[in-house]
Amino acid sequence: MIIRRKTRQISIGSVKIGGDAPISVQSMTKTDTRDVRKTVHQIHRLEEAGCEIVRVAVVDERAALAIAEIKKRIKIPLIADIHFHVPLALKAMESGADGLRINPGNIGGRDRLKTIVTEAKARSIPIRIGVNAGSLEKDLLKHYEGATAEAMVLSGLRSIEYLEDLGFHLIKVSLKASDVPRTVEAYRLFSEKSDYPLHLGITEAGRGSGAIVKSAIGIGFLLSGGVGDTFRVSLTGDPVEEVRVGYEILRALKIRKRGVEIISCPTCGRCEIDLTPLVKKVEKNVQHMTTPMTVAIMGCVVNGPGEAKEADIGIAGGKRAGVLFRKGRVVRKVKERDFAKMLLKEIYEMTKGI
Repeated sequence: MIIRRKTRQISIGSVKIGGDAPISVQSMTKTDTRDVRKTVHQIHRLEEAGCEIVRVAVVDERAALAIAEIKKRIKIPLIADIHFHVPLALKAMESGADGLRINPGNIGGRDRLKTIVTEAKARSIPIRIGVNAGSLEKDLLKHYEGATAEAMVLSGLRSIEYLEDLGFHLIKVSLKASDVPRTVEAYRLFSEKSDYPLHLGITEAGRGSGAIVKSAIGIGFLLSGGVGDTFRVSLTGDPVEEVRVGYEILRALKIRKRGVEIISCPTCGRCEIDLTPLVKKVEKNVQHMTTPMTVAIMGCVVNGPGEAKEADIGIAGGKRAGVLFRKGRVVRKVKERDFAKMLLKEIYEMTKGI
């Protein structure tokens, strides 16, 4: 059983972060924020995938002003990602951003932060202190001889001190690096020193299976230890994949369930059905579903009946035929050519009944 670290609770728009709130899945648009149509279209796709908070890059005043129109067309809270320029943070808040992400390594010192914090405090807009190993403050890099986990933690704690001195406590923190061990160490060290909610992630993870593995290990390891209140899986490519992987991580840890989980055997010499295309077809047809459900697609008699019996719906395959299970009970025998049709029919019927 996972025992979550107790953190303070804040709200990003309508979504609560920290405390006993569910661990939320975030993503970031890959579009030019100034292109409202494309950005809104991508956010709609993210919403459909289950994204609960979205972040957009604010590169100039046009991007900051675009937030107002984007907000009118979306349902989930929006965070403005700010680097270097204090006026952009102010414009983003004026445009209706639900939260800010600032980087202590490039936003400037206490005086520049004061301008942002004063406005955020007046509007009750939370700020994420987004520490990144690739853009750490120069004095910390010099003192620690590099972007160590300890340097990252001190960057975060120092920024918190600045904000608290100004009477501001709507704070969330992230401490990201591109490698798993350093990221994990930074979050663990920080969680021992502060109770502010944490946003997890392995930054610049890359693309494909390697990036997914890095994110799953890093984020999963922290979540399994009770650390983390929200997270983003950072992948090069379509952000919808970030959300899908995010929910797979939560489901694997039995933290949250969303959508259809396919359980299928890896196949071996005992498999007597053409399993791979069957699994792909079912996956494609159920990826839009949100109802939690387990579907077992098994190819032989060793583990097939047991797995199919334990799933909500399952097929235990044999030689050119199989047995269809529903909630642990045998429904009927099915010919291999009808596997996909019968599985999908059962899934759709069960979804209606839940």
